[in-house]
Amino acid sequence: MSERDVEAYLFKAEESLAGAVSECANGRYNNCANRAYYACFQAAVAALVREGVTPPGRGDRWRHEFVQARFVGDLINRRRLYPPTLRETLIQGMRLRQTADYKTERVIAIQANRGLARARACVDAIRAKGTTKQ
Repeated sequence: MSERDVEAYLFKAEESLAGAVSECANGRYNNCANRAYYACFQAAVAALVREGVTPPGRGDRWRHEFVQARFVGDLINRRRLYPPTLRETLIQGMRLRQTADYKTERVIAIQANRGLARARACVDAIRAKGTTKQ
């Protein structure tokens, strides 16, 4: 995978983040939670690709558990490339997305706004790390 792949995942992350912002502004908090999580997930994939991590097996499928484990374990805990404040971002985002997507409970405004703030911090940190390496 190349820097072009990193940019492709970052573009998707930023597009998902913009979608989360729009959905939150329009009171669609379940959709906001979904898009905020995917913004983090796509940004984390970009960070892993940038550091030479590839998905397991022969495929190009990034499994959620794998991305969470490697982003936190490798890039935050071991290599210290990202701040420890991002440790819980993916798992919290996934939990909120699962509520939004699979449960009868609705995501409320404060939850959506907190998830959106976490997503923005995650995408910003990963984007900033890339610009300092170039």
